[in-house]
Amino acid sequence: MESETHMTGPMCLIENTNGRLMTNPEALKILSAIKQPVVVVAIVGLYRTGKSYLMNKLAGKKKGFSLGSTVQSHTKGIWMWCVSHPKKPDHILVLLDTEGLGDVEKGDNQNDSWIFALAILLSSTFVYNSMGTINQQAMDQLYYVTELTDRIRSKSSPDENGYEVEDSADFVSFFPDFVWTLRDFSLDLEANGVPITADEYLEYSLKLKQDTSQKDKNFNLPRLCIRKFFPKKKCFVFDRPVHRKKLTYLEKLHDEELDTDFVQQVADFCSYIFTNSKTKTLSGGIKVNGPRLESLVLTYVSAISSGDLPCMENAVLALAQIENSAAVQKAIAHYDQQMGQKVQLPTETLQELLDLHRDSEREAIEVFIRSSFKDVDHLFQKELAAELDKKRDDFCEQNRKASSDRCSALLQNIFSPLEEEVKVGIYSKPGGYRLFIQKLQDLKKKFYEEPNKGIQAEEMLQMYLKSKESMTDAILQTDQTLTAKEKEIEVERVKAESAQASAKMLEEMQRKNEQMMEQKEKSYQEHVKQLTEKMERDRAQLLQEQERSLALKLQEQERLLKEGFQNESRKMQNEIRNLQNAMKPPRRRCTIS
Repeated sequence: MESETHMTGPMCLIENTNGRLMTNPEALKILSAIKQPVVVVAIVGLYRTGKSYLMNKLAGKKKGFSLGSTVQSHTKGIWMWCVSHPKKPDHILVLLDTEGLGDVEKGDNQNDSWIFALAILLSSTFVYNSMGTINQQAMDQLYYVTELTDRIRSKSSPDENGYEVEDSADFVSFFPDFVWTLRDFSLDLEANGVPITADEYLEYSLKLKQDTSQKDKNFNLPRLCIRKFFPKKKCFVFDRPVHRKKLTYLEKLHDEELDTDFVQQVADFCSYIFTNSKTKTLSGGIKVNGPRLESLVLTYVSAISSGDLPCMENAVLALAQIENSAAVQKAIAHYDQQMGQKVQLPTETLQELLDLHRDSEREAIEVFIRSSFKDVDHLFQKELAAELDKKRDDFCEQNRKASSDRCSALLQNIFSPLEEEVKVGIYSKPGGYRLFIQKLQDLKKKFYEEPNKGIQAEEMLQMYLKSKESMTDAILQTDQTLTAKEKEIEVERVKAESAQASAKMLEEMQRKNEQMMEQKEKSYQEHVKQLTEKMERDRAQLLQEQERSLALKLQEQERLLKEGFQNESRKMQNEIRNLQNAMKPPRRRCTIS
């Protein structure tokens, strides 16, 4: 997707009208057309703090997201701008600019909390923008982070081992990276007379107080939440870009008209975002593209509108329902394409057709496995297996009919001259029977020599010969050169030959049934093999995520212990224990039957 062609500017993604959140179909349509993976950067903060300016810079434009120049909040809801990623080929950078928090015109913080939660759920990098320093006022304004456990759930039920894992322990696995941008920062970055980095300033500002008074608990709460929910944190400070009176025209000013330090700070911020912001990824290593992001938006907004809590697990399962159904159709389409290219009916043997089916089936399963995820109870793979079985049976029936039609035409072409000769009485004379039998054998040989007859050749020939038994018997009985005994012997010979042919056909039928049963078993084993390999990969991916979460929790526990916060460390230890229990392998059987 060329962003300049499809999105020349931002578009409202989630509308906030009279306190109600609604998705914008036009914006969703744009997302649905983006097949590349997306890097999603969302920015939140108080209104009139310059969020939109930074987002326009990330978009590589001077204008786009509304900056506004008054005390009135301009951005309502969540606005989206999709542009080509400047550093990651074949990726799209999705920028989400949110309405300003704390807008006095709204008079209701509930909406702000949902906007804040949606920005976290949808982004891979979450930018919190504020003015001045990180003081208690700035932390108080960030109280939305303390409400996250009341606004978001990671799971809809206890985990499969029966452990109630705290959401805060799970959030680490899917929460975005956290970037705090401090605007109009006027202090020197130093502590105890020693220069420090912006990141060190952020860590210093997140230190907790030892006292246990309610005031100190209130002081600690937002800091604890940021430390627990966002293990990867980054901080940027920005000088004031121009004199206050010129801020109204900021988007019209060239870089040389702005403070040089500010210009460099913005460039550093953009470079960091472009280089370090990750592809939006769901639990299980599922890379998010446009349609998947569209599904997440719809699921989360629908949950909020219905009064439920947005749940990551439910959102992934809802997305899986859509994608797994599409994966089945994609796999079937691949099977049809491969069989259409490889198969020419009729095949000489059933095994030839089954071998072609098996190769195409294996590829179709691979297509499904690559495209599917979270296939609970393997329902969609079972659907695929049933569809492929039906396709195989349909091909077998088409093969049988193609062979029957081909053989019927051949028999008509080869034996019709003989039938005409019988009609005109060529064989109704002494010695005619032997001549007839000789001609019949010659024609049978000619039929056998014809190529591409398929699997019905013998059956169709025997059916034809059986239909002409009365004609053969009439010629035999009218041949006066044969004695009664010779005629009797000939009748028995024909019967024996017919019985032998029937036994041969029965044997062939049994062999075909055995081949079909063998193929069904191979199909089942192929499904199980690929499913087992996928489950092992998924298990390894899950363990990686859990190990990462565990490592981050252990780091945070170690920091808490160093700072002397025993109670918080014990809480963290419980989360660690729950994570360790969740990492124990469950006893599960792999089956699609």
